[in-house]
Amino acid sequence: MLMRIGGEDTEGVTEAWIDVKNPATGEYIDRVPAGTKEDISCAVEAAGAAFDAWAKKPMRDRGMILYHAARDVRGQYKDLAHLLTREQGKPIRESSDEVRGFANILEFYAGISARQDGEALRLGTAGDCIVVRQPLGICGAIIPWNMPVLIMGWKIGPALLAGNTMVLKPASSTPLTNLRLAQILEQAGLSPGVLNVVTGTGESAGSAIVQHPAIRKLSFTGDCATGYKIREMAGAYLKDITLELGGSDPMIVMPDADIDKAVEGALRGRFYNAGQTCTAVKRLYVHEKISTLFLQKLKNRVDALAVGNGLESKIDIGPMNSAEQREKISQVVQETRDSKEGTVLTGGYKMKGTAYEQGYFYRPTLVTDVMPDSPLVTHEIFGPVLPVMTVPDLNTAIHEANNTRYGLGASIWTKDLGTIKRVFDDVKAGIIWVNRHLTVPPEVPFGGMNDGGIGRENGQHALLSYSQTKTLFLGW
Repeated sequence: MLMRIGGEDTEGVTEAWIDVKNPATGEYIDRVPAGTKEDISCAVEAAGAAFDAWAKKPMRDRGMILYHAARDVRGQYKDLAHLLTREQGKPIRESSDEVRGFANILEFYAGISARQDGEALRLGTAGDCIVVRQPLGICGAIIPWNMPVLIMGWKIGPALLAGNTMVLKPASSTPLTNLRLAQILEQAGLSPGVLNVVTGTGESAGSAIVQHPAIRKLSFTGDCATGYKIREMAGAYLKDITLELGGSDPMIVMPDADIDKAVEGALRGRFYNAGQTCTAVKRLYVHEKISTLFLQKLKNRVDALAVGNGLESKIDIGPMNSAEQREKISQVVQETRDSKEGTVLTGGYKMKGTAYEQGYFYRPTLVTDVMPDSPLVTHEIFGPVLPVMTVPDLNTAIHEANNTRYGLGASIWTKDLGTIKRVFDDVKAGIIWVNRHLTVPPEVPFGGMNDGGIGRENGQHALLSYSQTKTLFLGW
């Protein structure tokens, strides 16, 4: 498949290509160009040529194009979900939800397209002011492999509705569905050059986006180390940035919680997408009064999870996205065993056998008796491994929940309003769920504190971040 610049498929100037493989089977699916700095420059040129006409189009009209695109995505969701599962690995059920989630995002922004923020200020003898919002210009987006469709929606929805044009780089291992969605958007009425998708590595295409002086805003979702570098590079060009980085979300379960509901919440919250989600439950704190019963119920549910090719029916968990990612998980679990910093209650191994031989499968894992300074607790574990800790009270749970460099999300499972208020006030995270975890509808602002990131995705907050105020001062 070719990258898409200025409304046309092109292989660009590169002679290098990136193979895209199915992580469940290792089979070759397709290949995409390894985009270069020159390709990014071409995409920026196309975005610049399209900007004036797109920015001057009424916001209602821009919103209508997003609405039509959402309709077409829903009409093709089965094919899109199949493609996403083949390149990413997640079960077809999860891919279907993600594709429909992309449509939800476009529909949300289409729905608020009539709300154009502005204000009039009466200043007495000084005069009057009219304050309006205008687009920033050309924006850049770099998206990850774990939720490539949903996160594409998070970035293009507000950016395009606000009147910006965009250059987007998908992850090297999951570019195919992103390219197909760009085609659907253009078929729905998006002008050529408004959205340009350039495939390639972070070192080449990604760095070129960050450092191109004509790109005024950059939105990146990925790991902290890369985020630090992007912030430093973007600062040299005074770019506005949104960074959604790591997460080590705590889940706290109190004695009065609905245990069965909390068990299901932990199961989905940790093992959805094979644990490869920024807002996944990555640390589970259970009150000692219910810990024995809770752990037994959770173990039974984890042991029953069906692991396999995401295209097959009745599969709960697919493979991890890459061999490298699986190796990281395997190593940290083995180090935990060797150092006796935790006890593997179930799972904890690469899956073998003819059905799994060529894929990147790892058995869902629970680890108990985990030490507070274990890498399972202090690092972001991006895979199907859940450390479970017992706590004597809420104060301890809150202290441990905050013992992290991250601050993306957290959840509290209880019926007590006072407990909910304590957690909301004291736990340092951008979103606090009550008796649920993971859900992020398009209306809800999403982002982290501390090393969790800068800025917010979703909702009116994201739309405002893709625009700037301009004032007309009337002196009478």
